Amino acid sequence: MIRTRFAPSPTGQMHIGNLRTALYAYLIAKHEGGTFILRIEDTDRSRNQPEALQGIYRGLALAGLEHDEGPNKGGDYGPYVQSERLPIYQEHGQRLVESGNAYYCFCAKTEKTDDDEEASYTEVTRDPCRNLSPEAVAEKFSQGIVPVIRQRIPESGSTTYDDLILGSITFENNQLDDQILLKSDGFPTYNFANVVDDHLMAITHVVRGQEYLSSAPKYSLLYEAFGWQPPAYAHMPLIVKEDGSKFSKRAGDPGFEDLVRMGYLPSAILNYVALLGWNPGTDQEIFYLEDLVKVFDFHRINVSPAKFSFDKLNWMNGEHIRLLSPEAFHALALPYYPESLRNLDLERVSALIQLRTEKLTEIPAMVAFLAELPAYELDLFESHKSKSSLESSRKVLANTLPLLENMTEWSNTALFEQLKAYAQESGQKVGTVMWPIRTAVSGLAFTPGGATELAEILGKDETLKRVRLALSRLES
Repeated sequence: MIRTRFAPSPTGQMHIGNLRTALYAYLIAKHEGGTFILRIEDTDRSRNQPEALQGIYRGLALAGLEHDEGPNKGGDYGPYVQSERLPIYQEHGQRLVESGNAYYCFCAKTEKTDDDEEASYTEVTRDPCRNLSPEAVAEKFSQGIVPVIRQRIPESGSTTYDDLILGSITFENNQLDDQILLKSDGFPTYNFANVVDDHLMAITHVVRGQEYLSSAPKYSLLYEAFGWQPPAYAHMPLIVKEDGSKFSKRAGDPGFEDLVRMGYLPSAILNYVALLGWNPGTDQEIFYLEDLVKVFDFHRINVSPAKFSFDKLNWMNGEHIRLLSPEAFHALALPYYPESLRNLDLERVSALIQLRTEKLTEIPAMVAFLAELPAYELDLFESHKSKSSLESSRKVLANTLPLLENMTEWSNTALFEQLKAYAQESGQKVGTVMWPIRTAVSGLAFTPGGATELAEILGKDETLKRVRLALSRLES
C-alpha cells in the first residue's frame, strides 16, 4: 500500500509550497487508496512557533486534506511528533557510528548551517574529527566535551540518485559535506530525522521541492548505510513569480491563509496550486479535491518552474464562486456586507453580485453604492452604446418619474415591464431608457445589476429619491 506523508515544521503559517507538497502527497496516496500521514518535524527548537502548530492543523482543515495517521489521530507508527522520538534517533545515530558510517565530532563549530537544506554544491574540506582514533575519542569524552554525530561521506566516487520526476542524477561525493546527524543537545537534524522516520513509518513516496535536491544523495548514502530500501522521491518544480523570482514567504509572498483572507476560496486555491507543476493531460482546468483524487497522476508533474499568476488565480476563483449554490455564496458574502445595508434584502444582493464576483474582498466596494449614492459626474449619463445624451437622459427621467411614483407593485419584473412599455410608446430602445435610470440610482459607470434589479433592491423611496436628485442636476 502507498504511504505518503506531509511533514511540516511549526515555524510559520502554511505557505504555497507547503500546501502543494501536502496536496500532492495526499493525491498520490488517495489516488491509489493509500494512507496519508501527518508528521510534525519540530526538532529545530530555535525556529519553532507554538501558534504555528495550530496553523498547520487549520491549513489542512481549510484545504480539506484529512490525514489518516498523525499526532492528533494516532496510528501504528507513532509518535508522530519528532521531539517525542529522540531516543529513536539517538539509537540510530549510535548504530551509524558503530558501523563506521558516522563519527563523533568535537570541533567547536556552529551547528546552524548543518541543518540548512539549501546548501550549495562546492568541494568541501573534510572534518578533522573523522580521523580521530578510538583513544582520542575516549579522551575527548573524558574531558566532558559533548560531541555531535556527523555522517561519514565517502571521500571519492559518486552517488547516483533516482527521482520519479527528474530521473537519474549523479553527485560527486567530494561536493557533499559530512552533515550533522545528531546535535550536541541530542536532537536530530532535519535530514537525519527524515530518513529514520520515513523508514520506520513505512513511507513509500516522498514529495519535496527541487530546492531540497542537494540533500538527496546524503539520504541515499544513509539508506545504504542502514541497509534500508529508500522510498520513491518526487522533487517538484519551483514555484516562481511572473518575473522569474522564487515565490517565497521570505520575500513577503502570501501564504495559504493570507490568500483566504484576501478573498480567495480554499477550493479555488487548492485547484490552482494543483496545476502549479502538474497537468491532467486534458483542457479541463476547474477541479474540486474529489476530482483531483480521481485523475491525479504524478507522472504528469513537470520539471520546469511553475509560474504563479494572480490573474489566473483571480479567474479561477471567480469560476469557483459561480459554481457555488446561491445559499452557499450568500453565507460567504454575508460577513462582507457593511452594517448600513442590513435593512436591504441581502439574499437578493448576493444573487445579484455572485456572477460578477472574483474575490470575496471585492464585495464591500461592489455594494457600497447601495448604502450611499457616490458623487458622480453628469457625463455618466452619456453613452454611445445606448445612444444616450444629457438631454435624452433628462427627458427619460422626467417622463418616467411619474410612472415610477404611481407604481403599486415594486418588483424587478413589474419595473421592467413598465419601462419597456414606455420605451415602446416613445419609440426608444429599452437600453436608452434603462441607462439614465441605472446611472441615477447607482452613480456608477458599471454596476452588478441592471436598472430595475437595483431599483427593486433599493426600494421605492430610495429609488425615487435618487432619480429626483439626478433629474434636478440635469435640469440645472
